[in-house]
Amino acid sequence: MRPPYRLLIVDDHEYAREGIRDIVMSDPDFEIVGEAKHGVQAQELTEQLMPDLILMDINMPVMDGLEATKRIKERYPYVKIVMLTVSDDIADLFEALKRGAQGYLLKNLDPSDWIEYLKAIVVDEIPMSRKLAMQLLSEFKEKERSVPKAAPLSAREREILELVASGRINREIAEILHISENTVKNHLKNILKKLHLENRVQLTSYAYERGWIQRNKEKDRG
Repeated sequence: MRPPYRLLIVDDHEYAREGIRDIVMSDPDFEIVGEAKHGVQAQELTEQLMPDLILMDINMPVMDGLEATKRIKERYPYVKIVMLTVSDDIADLFEALKRGAQGYLLKNLDPSDWIEYLKAIVVDEIPMSRKLAMQLLSEFKEKERSVPKAAPLSAREREILELVASGRINREIAEILHISENTVKNHLKNILKKLHLENRVQLTSYAYERGWIQRNKEKDRG
């Protein structure tokens, strides 16, 4: 049995930290190792405690969560960071991802959704809704990117890419395709390498940009 994931909470409001604490402590897979009130403290505690996961508020005094995320990821790239906010502004989400965050949680979500999402983050599975993927796509299109020509994907790789872009996590993909989760992970590594992409967010954007998800919808209607 693996030890619980070590978690650091960063929020300037005491009541917010208390609420986050109550949610996270409801699951034995997580252990809260520290709490910070702003980004500077977050950096200091990250160095001292070496958490697996940081829950980072965006708007804080002294240093906000976006700047703290950037600095922490530069020094400790393996630490997973999930941004916390009451805003669903896509600009905030896109900026958080650019600074290195692995995820983004709205504070008003149901606690059970928090736990499921955080577990997906720590094992490198990031659920992506279709609505969110479409919003991200519009942001990515505004950014000029020079990307080398992508290598062609196999039929199985295309299947997996489309399932990822449709919001499926690795376990669901494995069940649908009757393969192991490890095989899914290996396929994903190959897909990312072939397409010169870095993560599932970019992969989802890539699929939407080429209309593959829309084609799936039309197939389902037929």
